[in-house]
Amino acid sequence: MMASFMSFFGGRRDSKQAARDAIVTMRQQLQMIEKKEDFLQKKIDEELKKAKANAVSNKAVATQALRRKKQSEAEMERLNGQRLQLEQQINTLESANLNLETMQVMKKASDVLEQIHGRMGMNEVDATMARIAEQREIANEVAEAISAPIEQVDETELREELAELEQAQLDERLAAAEHVPVHIPSGAREAPKPIAVEDDEEAQLRELQAALAM
Repeated sequence: MMASFMSFFGGRRDSKQAARDAIVTMRQQLQMIEKKEDFLQKKIDEELKKAKANAVSNKAVATQALRRKKQSEAEMERLNGQRLQLEQQINTLESANLNLETMQVMKKASDVLEQIHGRMGMNEVDATMARIAEQREIANEVAEAISAPIEQVDETELREELAELEQAQLDERLAAAEHVPVHIPSGAREAPKPIAVEDDEEAQLRELQAALAM
């Protein structure tokens, strides 16, 4: 079976079409058998009806009807056997045709793989992977160089420069405040001058002078 299948696979290029034609022909034959079976079934039903109708009144006619019914039933059995054979043959042929198509597809895939691998040896694969790894490493180095942070400024130097700016601003404000004239409204009264507070020694001296004068 396997040998015949392989010879069929390696045969003429129109084997697939031949199988399809054979399947079509057998299906047409099945349709003819089915039509014949329908005809015989109707004939069997008619003969049976005739036999029942003449079973009592005319036994000779009933007997002939039953004989023709038996013949039709025998023909039906032969047709059933032919139909089963054709159906099995169709299934077998369809399965073989499917196997043929599957094997052809697998053979094409195998040929393509062989061509691909024939142009791609392991040495070439290793060299290609090495070049890819090298280029990836270069790309990583470039990315690191591009994304590297700029050199940081000395924070102490920044604080000292900020302190100098703050001091210069304070000096400018103080200098501007010294040159601003004081404006006194015309209707405002001068604040009374504070009375000098005498110390205790001067007060005691005046009291002594007053007592002597008396």
